[in-house]
Amino acid sequence: MNHRLPLAAALAALAAPALLPAAPTVSRLTPPSALFTFGDATPPYIARFLPGQRFDLQATVRPDAGQSFTSVRFFVDNVEVTGLQGGLVTTGLVAGLPAGTAVASRRAYSNLAPGVHTLTVTAVQSDTQTVSASGNFEIVALTTGANKARNVILFIGDGMGIAHRTAARIMRHGVQQGKANDRLAMDKMPVTGLVMTSSLNSIITDSSPGASCYSTGNKGNNNQHGVFPDDTNDAFDNPRIESITEFLARTQGRATGIVTTADIFDATPGAFGSHTQNRGAGTGICDQYLDERGATNLTVLMGGGRKWFLPATTLGSARANSTDYVLPADVSAGWGVPAGALDPNRDLLADFQAAGFTYAPTRTALTSAAASATKLLGLFTLSNMNVSLDKIGGRRGTSNVVSQYGFPDQPMLDEMTDAALTVLSRGANGFFLMVEGASIDKQAHNMDSERWILETIEFDRAIERGVAYAQSHPDTLVIVTADHECAGINIIGASRVTNADLQTRAQSGGGAASLRDPVVGTYDLAGFPVYQIAADGFPVTTDVDNKILIGYAANSDRYEDWVTNARPLRDTQQPFNGTRPLNSYPTTPLNRDNAGNFLITGQVPGETAVHTASDIPLSAAGLGAQNFTGVQDNTEVFFRMMQAAVGGVDTAPVLPPANAKAGR
Repeated sequence: MNHRLPLAAALAALAAPALLPAAPTVSRLTPPSALFTFGDATPPYIARFLPGQRFDLQATVRPDAGQSFTSVRFFVDNVEVTGLQGGLVTTGLVAGLPAGTAVASRRAYSNLAPGVHTLTVTAVQSDTQTVSASGNFEIVALTTGANKARNVILFIGDGMGIAHRTAARIMRHGVQQGKANDRLAMDKMPVTGLVMTSSLNSIITDSSPGASCYSTGNKGNNNQHGVFPDDTNDAFDNPRIESITEFLARTQGRATGIVTTADIFDATPGAFGSHTQNRGAGTGICDQYLDERGATNLTVLMGGGRKWFLPATTLGSARANSTDYVLPADVSAGWGVPAGALDPNRDLLADFQAAGFTYAPTRTALTSAAASATKLLGLFTLSNMNVSLDKIGGRRGTSNVVSQYGFPDQPMLDEMTDAALTVLSRGANGFFLMVEGASIDKQAHNMDSERWILETIEFDRAIERGVAYAQSHPDTLVIVTADHECAGINIIGASRVTNADLQTRAQSGGGAASLRDPVVGTYDLAGFPVYQIAADGFPVTTDVDNKILIGYAANSDRYEDWVTNARPLRDTQQPFNGTRPLNSYPTTPLNRDNAGNFLITGQVPGETAVHTASDIPLSAAGLGAQNFTGVQDNTEVFFRMMQAAVGGVDTAPVLPPANAKAGR
């Protein structure tokens, strides 16, 4: 058994403090390693990189009282690291560090030699005392294959666990006599695996490190992406890790596409185009998309988030110095990127257009823009896009939610995916495209069952477009997974009553006596719910007789009546959330569905459901898909994508037959 105890604690236990003089210490060594933290040099290795992938080296060194450091040097395999940008930072550090503490960095280091390497830092104090510490990292060898995946399409269903997929399949295709009438597009992909999701500092990840593991191949702390943690307060100076988009652009000349239904500053899209310890720093994250496009070859960027692109003087803008960035000189010079600026009045939209991006503010504009654009920016709302249930309701004329938000002409995710593929295909060297179904997670947090189920259906329709692209472009790899599971969701059964009866009970005030035992059908009482699907691919209504019922294992308190909510919960990220009509929307699951008086007590504090540590499913198709079987760490997905895209594979593409149907 591998018992990893903190090395500092072990050393302290061996020594009587009264017998030892004070000594300088190394309290952090980056990249993180079990060798440094636990004194354990054996696998699994925490930090792993591709040959030539760039990353920062950093150490936090603490002096004796009244002392400072005169030098800090880094060695890899006993050879000093020289010639890189870096230096010592002694101000702007996190609270609680001793006076004189320094953070030393070497920027954009890389190593071409596969294998495990020892990193050593040596610091000299002003009284000539020396302190050293060691860690390790691994360079992962890529094998050489005959065929390289010219294009990689990564679909991330934010928060999507196995039950999210199952519920979408049941609603979209139905089950008869125990067999699914058909499967989702993601179900038909020929390769399946499971992914473990823990972050660097918790068994429960949030979306930033959950996405960053795919973009960098490394673990990160919660709320951080594209970086390792450090001991400074600056949100943008953390040790960087070169992302998949940067590596492929630098070494292969490939284009980058980022598509999401969220605000584009959000954690998952941000992990593929920015580096920060603060996932909420929207001004800086969106500025980095453009400022560092030379590093990523950003070609397509689509989602919500127009509020970050408008000058602060414009109504609806969210730009502010507090969420912006200026890089330290060593980061800017070391990585060859602009330093940034605190510029709340920047017209980022105009700057994108000046850089050659065709701008599409609506679905209608997107259709025409994609026909000829070589670079495409789509910003369809001020913040998160409206969810599919409300967008479809707007198109059908049965809901006014999107009109009340002020953006009635929003595209669906499959339409955005088609546009992205059209534009990216014009490039000469292939591309990497990340497509996120963001509100599977957001609506699961809200425990709004019908909304996240339709989000999953919308996501699957986008996947269908990606698989179709791979079928006509066999040098393409398509992967579908999630960053984590959200809300501990499962399908507990189906309603035992008609929709008319359920609607009456939802207004009855009868509580559990009316809405639990008489309604919740388990086992054989669940039967096979049937949803009629309209020509647009979505249910005619989600309120049907004997509808499926969803339970939540990671829920806060909520009222439940099993009926589709006409309006979503308020989205606090929307600039006009506090004004009419948006301020009339329900704010939490405790002031929604309460007419039925059926209160379900949750297991977690707060007002939303939370992420879980459950493994998540992965599906793959195309060139290199065979490598994604089995149970794998989330960081391993990065290396398997890069094996297909950079190293190559000797196997043929594996794809489902065109228009395949499962049958019963």
